[in-house]
Amino acid sequence: MRILIIGSGGREHAIAWKFAQNSKVEKIYVSPGNAGTELLDRCENIELSNIEEMVNFAKKNKVGLTMVGSEELLVEGIVDKFEEKGLIVFGPDKKSAILEGSKAYSKDFMKKYGVKTAAYEIFNDYDGAIKYLDKIEYPTVIKASGLAAGKGVIIAQNKVEAVEAVKDMMLDHKFSEAGSEIVIEEFLEGVEASILSITDGNTIVPFISAKDHKKIGEGEIGLNTGGMGVIAPNPYVTPDIMKGFINDIMTPTLEGLKAENMKFNGVIFFGLMITKKGIYSLEYNMRLGDPETQAVLPLMENDFLEILEMCIDGNLDKVEMNWKDASACCVVGVSGGYPENYKKGYEIRGLLDVEDLVFIAGAKLEKGKILTNGGRVINIVSLGETLEVACKNTYSSMEKINFEGLYCRKDIGKIDNL
Repeated sequence: MRILIIGSGGREHAIAWKFAQNSKVEKIYVSPGNAGTELLDRCENIELSNIEEMVNFAKKNKVGLTMVGSEELLVEGIVDKFEEKGLIVFGPDKKSAILEGSKAYSKDFMKKYGVKTAAYEIFNDYDGAIKYLDKIEYPTVIKASGLAAGKGVIIAQNKVEAVEAVKDMMLDHKFSEAGSEIVIEEFLEGVEASILSITDGNTIVPFISAKDHKKIGEGEIGLNTGGMGVIAPNPYVTPDIMKGFINDIMTPTLEGLKAENMKFNGVIFFGLMITKKGIYSLEYNMRLGDPETQAVLPLMENDFLEILEMCIDGNLDKVEMNWKDASACCVVGVSGGYPENYKKGYEIRGLLDVEDLVFIAGAKLEKGKILTNGGRVINIVSLGETLEVACKNTYSSMEKINFEGLYCRKDIGKIDNL
């Protein structure tokens, strides 16, 4: 089996690491990959600049499975192009990827099929959105409808902040064209949860729950990022909450997929909010989350490739997921200045001193040195018999890592009362 992974982050490193545990995997290609995937056994980074090159490479090199990490390529229709050439690819087709590509579409989908979600309105014109701000309660949530790398969500505490957010998105194009259409949504007070899952169009199998930490600052303050850390399982996802998720969110989502003829082999990432009134759906992502993947896959006892093959063969209803009786903590080390302006090219030291899992996110290998090459640079992941132990171990390992400007949150995994 030869596998092609599309992407360059910590998620792709973790996916490659998990695939490499299967002895029948001969070769793993990652495009473009990073320093972590370049150093992984049986793994090779390759430069493929567009979908056509990726398709041609997969055919020429007899790739048996392609897995796409990039949401932009999914929305662009990479799965359709691969399938047209008879290639096996794991991900949603262009029609289904719109559930992530357009928050406006996904909210209307949830409403249509009875998925429990927050009240909302959609706006394509600036003046209409500004007028609506006089009619709502605060805080409120303002979202760029299109793809914004996890950063296009603003919680406005008052009208002044809301007006600024709408202006940033719709007039100043802070998130490029992603903000030309926006969703203004009811603010839900509670704790966020992430549940990754896979589907074959007839069955959805949820993975173990996780809790992401999106804000740059400790205590969940400051700008949104692509994710500063994650824990799994999420301690707030109790059996009752999981039951509510299955009944009020997962099952009606599957019914909607079937009704809209969105049949595909791929991932559905459920972004959720747990409140005193139960669990609500915030959004769908149509690929594995980052950094959730880095915490979830190390807890998975199943062979990941075998699970995906059963999904592709339409046998997902026969899958029984098995998870380690442990907790995982992932802490992300980022470049100083992220998520705005930051510098690259600093050497990362101390990697060989870390005994826990290290997944590279934004770093390159150059002349034998690993250099920073992005905003989110490194993921340290530790497992422990308790969440407290896992977090303590992760931070002990992170202290061994050093590069100029390194910043990480010190409160990943801290549990507050709901």
